[in-house]
Amino acid sequence: MNAPDFRLSKQRKVILEKLQATDSHPTADELYTVVREIIPRISLGTVYRNLEFLCSQGVIQKVGHGGPQMRFDGNPEPHAHIRCLSCNKVADVKTPLAVPELDELQSMGYLVLGVNLEYVGLCPDCKKKSEAETVVHTH
Repeated sequence: MNAPDFRLSKQRKVILEKLQATDSHPTADELYTVVREIIPRISLGTVYRNLEFLCSQGVIQKVGHGGPQMRFDGNPEPHAHIRCLSCNKVADVKTPLAVPELDELQSMGYLVLGVNLEYVGLCPDCKKKSEAETVVHTH
């Protein structure tokens, strides 16, 4: 990654490092818990503000737009995600996918700046639970 065009304060640096060290796509609250181990006096608001700032700079991205809480990804490169509708776990889709371009008519006058591709379904654990509940309720 190239050097950012902004100052990387200690707080911002720790938040970014912790986010880039995981592929679990944590929420701001989850990241706050991890960052507090290093910076005990950091506030949740500071974590939120820095995550928003890092998103606005294209260093990280928001994912899971359909879930109850926004999740964050330390990988800013365009890639698809898959989200569980039951537990809201988010994972990267490892296979590169071709995203179709919109022509001028399809974009309806919008200036397209990016695309978020998210699949939804049930993760293996929630799928097992769902199948077990179906068996219990049908017998």
